[in-house]
Amino acid sequence: MKAFLSTVLLMIIVVFPLTAQTAAAPQSTAAPSNTGTQQDAVVLPTEYRGIQLGMDIDMVKDTLKSDSIFGYRGERDVSLLPVENRSLIESAGLSFISRSWFQFYKEHLYTMIFKLNTDTVDYYSVYAKFCEKYGEPASINPQRAVWENETTRIVIERPLIVKYIDLTVFNELISQSTTERADSSANRQSFIDGF
Repeated sequence: MKAFLSTVLLMIIVVFPLTAQTAAAPQSTAAPSNTGTQQDAVVLPTEYRGIQLGMDIDMVKDTLKSDSIFGYRGERDVSLLPVENRSLIESAGLSFISRSWFQFYKEHLYTMIFKLNTDTVDYYSVYAKFCEKYGEPASINPQRAVWENETTRIVIERPLIVKYIDLTVFNELISQSTTERADSSANRQSFIDGF
């Protein structure tokens, strides 16, 4: 449980800080009816409206241009993150999606985040559809529901944010972050020891 919470918090702090309330959410509890085999039996989606985790940045841009629901305006929506090998496309939607974020590592998509318009779509409808298609979530609390298998994590957060995460890349970034912190701590100690 601690490892899961650390991963969630690290994603919020290191990968993409969306809101402070996400970090302060209560601990997740496993859904009682869900065993690991049930979650593994269902293949979780890695694609939404033609955009798939793992796609290169140019393919994502082309797909965004062809679908007006995302409100993509071109290169001005693309920015480089202050971390090596990472970029972000952020766009304001026009109807059901009020905002979307697409994060890339080494030019490939590893996270899609959609903030849905709560005037047109409600949390329960989205949650119920996910349960119908993919079974009960692996963990759930009043703030979020999480579906996960070995390669993909899908999170629905209140008030209404849907995240698709490539766990292979995400875990690599977590590992890099941990190594960088350890190196920084060792350098700090070496500096102090020099006195």
